[in-house]
Amino acid sequence: MFPFEHIITINKESSTAVYRQIAVSIINAVRNGVLKPGSHLPGTRELAKTLRIHRKTVTAAYDELHAQDWIIIVPRKYTAISDQIPLLKSQEWDSADATPSYEKSFNLPFRSIDEKIEKSYINGLPELIIDDGHPDVRLSPIDELLKTYRSFTSKRHSIKNANIGTEQGTLALRSELAPYLSETRGLNINTENLLITHGAQMSIYLTAQLLLGPDSTVIVGVPNYPVANATFKQTGATIIEVSVDENGIDTEAIEAVCRERKINVVYVIPHHHYPTTTTLSPARRMKLLELSQQYSFAIMEDDYDYDYHYTSSPYLPLASSHHNGHVIYIGSFSKILDPSLRIGFMVAPSNFIDQCTALRKIIDVGGDGYMQNALALLIREGELKRHLKKAKKIYHQRRNFLDFLLQDRLSTYISYVLPSGGMAIWIRLLPEYSVKHLMEIPQLKILRTDEELNAFRFGFASMDEKELETTVDFLKSVLDSL
Repeated sequence: MFPFEHIITINKESSTAVYRQIAVSIINAVRNGVLKPGSHLPGTRELAKTLRIHRKTVTAAYDELHAQDWIIIVPRKYTAISDQIPLLKSQEWDSADATPSYEKSFNLPFRSIDEKIEKSYINGLPELIIDDGHPDVRLSPIDELLKTYRSFTSKRHSIKNANIGTEQGTLALRSELAPYLSETRGLNINTENLLITHGAQMSIYLTAQLLLGPDSTVIVGVPNYPVANATFKQTGATIIEVSVDENGIDTEAIEAVCRERKINVVYVIPHHHYPTTTTLSPARRMKLLELSQQYSFAIMEDDYDYDYHYTSSPYLPLASSHHNGHVIYIGSFSKILDPSLRIGFMVAPSNFIDQCTALRKIIDVGGDGYMQNALALLIREGELKRHLKKAKKIYHQRRNFLDFLLQDRLSTYISYVLPSGGMAIWIRLLPEYSVKHLMEIPQLKILRTDEELNAFRFGFASMDEKELETTVDFLKSVLDSL
C-alpha cells in the first residue's frame, strides 16, 4: 500500500486546522508528481486509522479537496486524484519543500520601497503609548456616526446612493463640506474642487504623483512629516530641506533655492508644523505666496489639525488667499473624530481634481459611501461643530495640565515651547539625556521621536488628566534612573 503516512505531514501544534494540513499535503504530493492523476486514495476510515486521527477530520479534508477539484469522489466506490490534472514528473521528497509557500521569500525581481516598516507587537501593546497627537475617541460622536451608518444600510434609497460617485467622494459629503470649509476656513470652492480620500496621506500621494517625477524638485522643512518625505522620495524627485524655526518654514531659504534651480512643489504645514508644532507667521505666509507666483511652483498645504487653536483665532489657510490656483489644500477628519476613520479631503482647481480622481480610480475605486453620507449628515445637523467646540475646550485644558506636569516634574530634564494649538507638544531632552534610551523601554512606546534632535512628540489630546499624570510620572522615573 502507498505510504500515505510519509507524505501527509500533521503538526498538531500548528494554528492550521488538521484537515487543512492533510489537504495541503495531498496537493503538494500531486504537484510534486508523487501522486498521479487517477491514483486512488484510501477510504476515510482507513486513512484515519493510518494517521491516528478522527475519521471526520479525513472526511473534511476530502471534502475540501473535492470542492477545489483536486479529487473525484465516487460514493461507496472510491476516491481518486482528478484525471484533469496534468501528469507531473516525480520529484525527490525533500522536507524543505514542505515549507508553506508564504514562509519563503519572494525570489523574483520586484521594486524595493526603501522605508522601514514597523511590525505589529507580537506580545501585545506596551503599557504606555505616547501618540503623536491623536484625538480622544471617547469624546468623539462616533456612536452617532455609526448609528446613521447602520440606518443607511437598511434603506433602499441610501443603498443605491452609497455606490454613486465614490471615486471623487459622494455628492452628499462634498455638498456639505464645501460650505463648511468656506465658513470655517474662508475657502471659496464648490463640489468640483473637492476630492474625498482615505486620509491626508492619500491626498499627499496623489498630489505627488501628478506634480513630481525624476526631473522635478520639492522643498520640505526639516524636520518634517516622514510619510510625506517618503512619498516624495518614491517619485524620484529631488528633495531639498530648509530649516524650520519658531516662525515656521524659512521662506528666505526657499527664495535662495528658487534663484538657483527650478522648484516644482513646496510642501508646508502652516499650522502646528509636524513635528515641531510651530506656526507659520503671517509675514512668511505672504512671502511664500509671492514666491509661488514669482517662481511658478505649487504649494502643497497640509493643514491636518487646523481646528484646534487655544489662545487666539487661527490664521486662515494659504488656500484662502489669492494664489491663482497654485495651492493644493489637504485636510483630514482623522484628527477630529478617530485616527482609524480614514476620511480626508483635497481642495484644488477642478481640472487637477479630475486628474487626481482618475489616478485614484487606478488604485482604489472609491471610498465608503455609507460612511461619507453619514459624515455629511453629521456636518449638516451641526453635530461636528458641537463636537469641535467641546473637544477644543477639553484639549485646551489637557494641554495646560500637561504644561503644569512638565514644569513641575520634568523641568530638569527637558525644554519645550508651549504651542498655541494642536494636539501635541514637541519636547527636547537636555543633552545629557537620550531619547534613544526612552525608545528602548519595553513598557513605553513613543510614536514620534527624533534621535538627531534628541526630541519627541507628546500627544496630550487622547489622554485624560489621570493618564497624563501617570505617563509623566513614568517618564520621570525613567529619567531619574539615568
